[in-house]
Amino acid sequence: MRRICYVSGTRADFGLMQCTLQAINACPELGLDLVVTGMHLSERFGLTIREIEAAGLNVAARIPVDIDQSTGAAMARNLAKTLEGCVNAFERLKPDMVMLLGDRGEMLAGALAAIHLNIPVVHIHGGERSGTVDEPVRHAISKLAHFHFTSTQDARERLIRMGERADHIFVTGAPGLDGLKQLAALDRITLCKGAQFDPAGKLALFVYHPVLQEADTAATEARALLEACLKQGLLVIAVMPNSDAGSDGVRCVLTSYGEHPRVRVTTHLPRREFVSWMATCDVMMGNSSSAIIEAASFGTPVLNIGVRQNMRERNANVIDVSDIGDMLDGSLDVVLKRGRFPPQNIYGDGQAGSRIAALLGSLDISSSVLLKANEY
Repeated sequence: MRRICYVSGTRADFGLMQCTLQAINACPELGLDLVVTGMHLSERFGLTIREIEAAGLNVAARIPVDIDQSTGAAMARNLAKTLEGCVNAFERLKPDMVMLLGDRGEMLAGALAAIHLNIPVVHIHGGERSGTVDEPVRHAISKLAHFHFTSTQDARERLIRMGERADHIFVTGAPGLDGLKQLAALDRITLCKGAQFDPAGKLALFVYHPVLQEADTAATEARALLEACLKQGLLVIAVMPNSDAGSDGVRCVLTSYGEHPRVRVTTHLPRREFVSWMATCDVMMGNSSSAIIEAASFGTPVLNIGVRQNMRERNANVIDVSDIGDMLDGSLDVVLKRGRFPPQNIYGDGQAGSRIAALLGSLDISSSVLLKANEY
């Protein structure tokens, strides 16, 4: 049996990977262990490790870090703590492969630990582009990885240009699309009843995360976005941000709107509720990757703000706004008048999990794989 170890640090990465992880867990020839860290272990962020346990997945190691300080220095120190924790966990668990998603610091720590322990690394969502610190971190993980499961053909071709072996790059699609439409089981009336909203009103799902390089302005932008929503008469479901630098300011802004009759602020939405809101809302706004990658499967209009998702491939439902002034107000008005789009998604067909599980069982992971060199 091949043992796969997946590192998870946020509600977001686990939500995207849950179907895939359960597909792996169901394979007789594969064993699955999760190393859990970051926001999962914090009451402040919803203690979302409970969702991992409720899914019936094995939490083999926990790596606590200090996420009370939302600064770049704290992010760097947590990377160091996560690196040490991953080394200890991988030494004990002895996985055959370490699987990582995306571009966060805990994934970089997992990659660094694995290559120094001679464990092949599988990277999901490599080869993509975005703004801010996410871009170099994602590419750093890709250069440390031995196999790549990409969401699009363009991402695959970009990895080849980066010097990665073409025969080690597989287009699986985005795991977050698996089971997405079935998961969105809560209808508008049910959701609005729970939020005490009028289902006839216009709804906005608000997810805004701070950007490291613009941490000082994150709170100002969050307030401007909320005010634009309220100016348009929208009912707003606002999700608290991640723990990155600048998040305290955004959290303070959202908290200040907590008593507003047209705003509901939540620390965390379980995946089923989050996806259901995404499917039924009139606009999704902020700078979350879920708006870029997943919302198109429902045809939900997206107003994407700023540089966080700057260079990702776009579906037709995304409108970008780089300015939070008059351009924001005008763009929001255009989005609301345009309405929904046909549900088409360049990021995949919702079958990534079965492809990934099959690949993990068949990849050649002999010692020669570890002798990685650029192909150019």
